[in-house]
Amino acid sequence: MDLASLIGIIAGVSLIGGAILSKGEIQNFVNVPGMMIVFGGTIAATLLTFQFKDVVAAFRAALFVFSHEKEDSNNLVQTMVKLSILTRRKGIKELHNVKTKSRFLRKACNLIGDCSSEDVITSTLRTEIETMEMRHFIIQDVFKKMGAYSPAFGLLGTLIGLIQMMANLDNPSVLGKGMAVALLTTFYGSLMATLFFLPIAGKLKSRTVTQVLNLEIIFLGAISILDNNNPITIYEKLSSYIPAKSRKSIKIPRFPTSRTNNRDTEQESSNQKEATKNIDAEQSERDNLKETKKITQKNRSSEFVLEKK
Repeated sequence: MDLASLIGIIAGVSLIGGAILSKGEIQNFVNVPGMMIVFGGTIAATLLTFQFKDVVAAFRAALFVFSHEKEDSNNLVQTMVKLSILTRRKGIKELHNVKTKSRFLRKACNLIGDCSSEDVITSTLRTEIETMEMRHFIIQDVFKKMGAYSPAFGLLGTLIGLIQMMANLDNPSVLGKGMAVALLTTFYGSLMATLFFLPIAGKLKSRTVTQVLNLEIIFLGAISILDNNNPITIYEKLSSYIPAKSRKSIKIPRFPTSRTNNRDTEQESSNQKEATKNIDAEQSERDNLKETKKITQKNRSSEFVLEKK
């Protein structure tokens, strides 16, 4: 279970419960009609606002967040570096054989293994990230709305209690029950909003930010693998997403430069060869001109000798 969430729940319930028991009895804070107004009204309003499947998904997500630790970004950086080393040694088609629990990573590996273009991979993975953010926003909004509804229904319960009191001012025995409903419903609504619903929404938002960051690491790693970047370069790119104090160093074997650099080197080499050929051609042309001049001079000298004779 998430340690921070566990400490927060235990601390909140313990402190509030201790304050209640320090100068009173727990029975004084239990009122079934008030609970029905706050809890029942909040659930009813939430179901009116969202689809039933979204409400169920929200509670499942909250249970998952509180029961599982968040994924370490360093592990994803190491995974992408290992995949880049794999493609360097065995080729990109080997990514089809990669086994992982992450659907996003599996999709990225399949796209690269199919030799898809960079535009296709970018649009596909970017769409996946954006739709995930939209789904998570709905889940967060469920608890935000519940955090807004519960105090409102607490106030509604207070009004109901006051109306009961005013309607029975001539009967002092009923005033106490009406006052209890009036005060306890506000207590229930504020307690549920500030201790449970709004903190859960905040926790879900924090997890969404972390998950989006991890997906961005996979996305950038996939594009870098497609460009055949050096594993060391990929590590430096991806580790930028992680705070400097939290980064973990890994051992990376050295490889030749990427295909892009090799193409540049080949182009430079061909240019040098072409320049050498041009120099040789110019030199041979100069030599031919020299030979032509020598022959011309010899012919002129022989003609001059014949004229004298």
